[in-house]
Amino acid sequence: MLHTTNPEILLLKQEDVVKAGLLDMKQILAVTEKTYSMLGKGQIQNPPKTNTSIPEKTNWQSFFNAMPSHIAGDVNIAGIKWAAEAKKNASIPGIPYGIDITILSDPETVLPFCILDGTLITAMRTSAVGGLMAKYAAPSNADTAALIGAGVIGRTMVSAVHEALPQIKTMYLTDLDLSKAEEIAAEYGDSLGVKIIPTTDSKGAALKSQLIVGETTAREPIMDSSWLTPGCAIVSMHPSEMAEDLFLSAEAISVDYWKQMKEHMNPLVKLVSEGAIKEDSLIDLSELVLGTKKLRTSDDQYVTACSMGLGALDIMIAYQMFENATKMGIGTKFNLWDKPLWE
Repeated sequence: MLHTTNPEILLLKQEDVVKAGLLDMKQILAVTEKTYSMLGKGQIQNPPKTNTSIPEKTNWQSFFNAMPSHIAGDVNIAGIKWAAEAKKNASIPGIPYGIDITILSDPETVLPFCILDGTLITAMRTSAVGGLMAKYAAPSNADTAALIGAGVIGRTMVSAVHEALPQIKTMYLTDLDLSKAEEIAAEYGDSLGVKIIPTTDSKGAALKSQLIVGETTAREPIMDSSWLTPGCAIVSMHPSEMAEDLFLSAEAISVDYWKQMKEHMNPLVKLVSEGAIKEDSLIDLSELVLGTKKLRTSDDQYVTACSMGLGALDIMIAYQMFENATKMGIGTKFNLWDKPLWE
């Protein structure tokens, strides 16, 4: 509970949030689970993200998403994630494809108290959601997973799936650019006790796995029902990468936050709007975390889960990094003003 009247702001650059423990996936998974529990208890306000695409949404070259949230309960902070991507950045060395900033504020005085790099938070929280969904979606006998995509999220998803499902001992890491998958496999080496197999054959890897995790930037479906084996699960970090038949054939479907997802068109939203899938059959991740519903009742079922991203999770993780950094004396402090001109 801050209730600050001090205009001092702690600035945490990317190196600072790393020092504060951001790459500790076990910690991030714990924060993620708490966030969805609080969401299910009605302790979080998370308005649907708003998008500004340039020049326009169907042919964007860059975009900005505004993702505000208020976290009540024992946290009681407000914040906003300013998330942006630019296709041009893919060809500019030294600049990430996506660049995110997070601002944390006191909900009582509305004074900002921390501004921090949010780019790595996005990578960690996206994979943490994937790991949490996999925990509820994967069959109990799952020991092999196919991770589709070896970009930034592919890197963090390896540790997320390992922490959430330590029984998985083999991971196929797939990408059209084999060198990316090989680089990540070499980076982890044998440190996790998991065999990581780089490959360009995504469908072939999926057919050998009980868990399939989609983590691509594809805006059109790349996975369909021909990828499925009996009792498998698909977890997707972007529902647009999934063909409609994957949703239609699923015995149960979970989403990270339907209230937000239904505001943005994707194959699942389209099927619900057409009446092909009943809206009340969808299970929010918060319901799985709280134990009020189950996604899987048998290892013979094919189930799926998909995510769009929850701004409240970025805020919760950012606040955890703020607390860690404050205890460790990390970051740079500055004042928003010396004396406000007009009070």
